Amino acid sequence: MALPVLQATGYQFRRILNYFPQDISLAFAYGSAVFRQAGAAQSPAQNMLDFVFAVDDPVTWHTMNMMQNRSHYSVLKYLGPKRISNIQNKYGAGVYYNTLVPCDGKVIKYGVVSIDSLYEDLLHWRTLYIAGRLHKPVKILVQKENGRLRTALITNLKSAVIASFLMLPESFSEEELYLQIAGLSYSGDFRMIIGEDKAKVMNIVGPNMEHFQKLYIDILQECPQAVYKQAQGKIEVDKSPEGQFLQLMSLPKHLQQTITGLVDQPGRNRDVEEVLLTVAQDPDCGAVVQQAIFGIVKSSSLSQSAKGIVTAGKSTIENPVITVY
Repeated sequence: MALPVLQATGYQFRRILNYFPQDISLAFAYGSAVFRQAGAAQSPAQNMLDFVFAVDDPVTWHTMNMMQNRSHYSVLKYLGPKRISNIQNKYGAGVYYNTLVPCDGKVIKYGVVSIDSLYEDLLHWRTLYIAGRLHKPVKILVQKENGRLRTALITNLKSAVIASFLMLPESFSEEELYLQIAGLSYSGDFRMIIGEDKAKVMNIVGPNMEHFQKLYIDILQECPQAVYKQAQGKIEVDKSPEGQFLQLMSLPKHLQQTITGLVDQPGRNRDVEEVLLTVAQDPDCGAVVQQAIFGIVKSSSLSQSAKGIVTAGKSTIENPVITVY
């Protein structure tokens, strides 16, 4: 199956990449400045451009980037690239952000993540921080020919579909599916409470249905656990205990473990498969999955935002910018 990630890029994004070290395994742009959102600024040029760079060796990359772009970093630059990489990998969601950076006549924010941390999130939903952004349309700027990366990106999309199936009724519209998928990484995110438009998910999906379809159409057509009626824009899924058990067993490992921790009674120490079999027979199965996702997102969003106060430095305190796409 062809990789269902949008490949079209704009000249402005490619120009900006030229200002950074080129040893990047995956680079993508995201947010309202890339894909139109209802209620967002009229012109994409009015919005800050958001990027994520996945790199094989964060120490080497930060070393090179500090030589080229030392002013991008907060006071933490005086700790050196090795300490910065440790802060990146050990705290929050494994991402180091430089924000409110003037670049090529625009203002950008970019996050750096190690390729190993990216794999962990895409495959297991350790934080749902970068994986959640990749549930929604993004513009891929760099993607190295790498079978493991390709598989991880597709697996993340499939996981988003299965998790959403569990939280939706037996029959629903294609738009309802995309609303559920787009909302996964917002569940539990405190920034949605203090700083973001409560209708943000609808604002993302509504103007971008075509982009969501490009991401997910192959997965829906090939999914054995659903009937996709493309002409009607309708989907039907198996809500029997057997069907839900198969879906639960297909979820990312960390999400399965989180569900087990919520459901298993203290002292019983049942294995994951046994607990998921119990959850599959629970009328509130979808609510349990939603609660587990809420817990994962809440933890990572709080810790990453706390780290962001330090890594972004004085500029963010004076000019707070919160982007949750």
